[in-house]
Amino acid sequence: MPAGILDRENKSAICWRVVVRYIRVRWNHEASDDPVLLYSEIDDAGWEVRKVEEYRSGIRDRASRDVATGRSLLGLEPIPPLDEINASVEFDGAMIGAEDFERVWAEATPPHESH
Repeated sequence: MPAGILDRENKSAICWRVVVRYIRVRWNHEASDDPVLLYSEIDDAGWEVRKVEEYRSGIRDRASRDVATGRSLLGLEPIPPLDEINASVEFDGAMIGAEDFERVWAEATPPHESH
């Protein structure tokens, strides 16, 4: 496992990384039980720090190193650059701002967890 990545079996192995980008990816598919929008906060090594997955129904699940709702989990591999993501007709990704990601994250946070 790369340095600085959370060892899911050993939470003491956490090191902090610098968040460098936020992306929104539309997943073009017909499956009703898979998300259609993926929002990711990504660190300087390409690993997801936080993620929100939005379904056709409007339900949003989220994941971070501390919490996961629904079926959402952080990726097990670094997120590729957007040009690689967009090379597949199945995906349509774009950079978004930190404010946009924070809004989506807050909207996906259950009321009892809001600060």
